[in-house]
Amino acid sequence: MSAQLPLGIGLRDGATFDNFFAGPNTEVVVQLERGDEPFLFLWGSSSSGRSHLLQAACQGMSGGGGGAVYLPLSDNVELAPEMLEGLETMALVAVDDLQQVAGDTEWELGLFHLYNRARESGCRIIVAADAPPGALGILLPDLRSRLGWGPVYQLLPLADGDKRTALQLRARRRGMALSDEVANYILQRSPRDLHSLFSMLEHLDRASLAAQRRLTIPFVREQLAVIRS
Repeated sequence: MSAQLPLGIGLRDGATFDNFFAGPNTEVVVQLERGDEPFLFLWGSSSSGRSHLLQAACQGMSGGGGGAVYLPLSDNVELAPEMLEGLETMALVAVDDLQQVAGDTEWELGLFHLYNRARESGCRIIVAADAPPGALGILLPDLRSRLGWGPVYQLLPLADGDKRTALQLRARRRGMALSDEVANYILQRSPRDLHSLFSMLEHLDRASLAAQRRLTIPFVREQLAVIRS
């Protein structure tokens, strides 16, 4: 099976482990790549890389011939707990944004039963949220217990120097040369969260290709003005 659901939830091509700068989160990345923990829980801010890592784990599993599914509960308006039934036949289920369904009895019961079935079948489950299991407002005590069956990792924010390195890594993967000087210029004049920085880089990539220009400070200055106008 492919690493997506029939309703069209797919994976970003760039969401791979090679494209993720771990910084202080090296341990969790190594753990995810190794894939020998049946249950993992990741938590951190919206720009901590939670979704990237879950999708990277699915990409890695699918690339190795196993079945994987990525389930972003931020889209729970389109999703229903019934779709959890039978997912234990997959090699990996990655559940993102658990906080979106905390307190929803049907979703909590569905996830609780999925954990139990996965333990029997050998399916791995990785769950991500914006807070640790005990602070999510999960009403079902047995589900809170299941969420702690494996290691619980907090994804730590990157320091500015690490953000520059992460930006340059992403640029290299896109075939772009991003000097320290230009990277620092972007960091000083853009929102510091990684989501915003990578969105900026995507814009610069498209603009530089269209204009056939390198990433220089004057060019980046022009593009920042375009974005803000």
